[in-house]
Amino acid sequence: MLKCEHSNVQLPRLVLASASPRRAEILESVGWEFVKAVPEIDETEREGESPEDYVVRLALEKAGAIAAGFPRDTVLGADTTVVIDRRIIGKPRDLVEARAMLRSLSGRWHEVLTGVAVFGERGHRSGLQRTRVKFSEMDDGEVAFLAERGDPLDKAGGYAVQAQAALFIEGIEGDYWNVVGLPISLVYRLVNELTGGRSEPAATSG
Repeated sequence: MLKCEHSNVQLPRLVLASASPRRAEILESVGWEFVKAVPEIDETEREGESPEDYVVRLALEKAGAIAAGFPRDTVLGADTTVVIDRRIIGKPRDLVEARAMLRSLSGRWHEVLTGVAVFGERGHRSGLQRTRVKFSEMDDGEVAFLAERGDPLDKAGGYAVQAQAALFIEGIEGDYWNVVGLPISLVYRLVNELTGGRSEPAATSG
């Protein structure tokens, strides 16, 4: 656990229920100690399920699947998706699908939703972060560049805001780190709630 001598900020060791290198990088950037344990769950959408319910459910399932093996630790699960016209856009299966996704985002606002769940000895907490992102108009060459150079296949929506996609993003409303893949401020609040720190509403939007 990270605790400064003259501060009441405590960062208990986390078990990150994710294989995402971006989530690991965000935790490392704030000095949060963690280990990884990757869950295996079915990520199929359920009929009639809203995008918000979908990402929170998957976050809960990821954390819950790992929590049984780490009963004394705080387990973190998260799931991020891109939503446009209330339609979930997941990770592209190939470059053809990545180009189609990027064309659909060109010149438009879309939402990035991340569900977050933390499990511990006192139960669990969950929340949702919402961020709006706008791409500039992209021509076919720019779409092809982003699909081929942006390593899109493991990213919701087929892009990484911190990489080549930054060339084409006109605006972000809300939590930037949510778009990268982990709304770290929400994680901090949920962990505090679970471990007896300050209590704040979990669901946030921006």
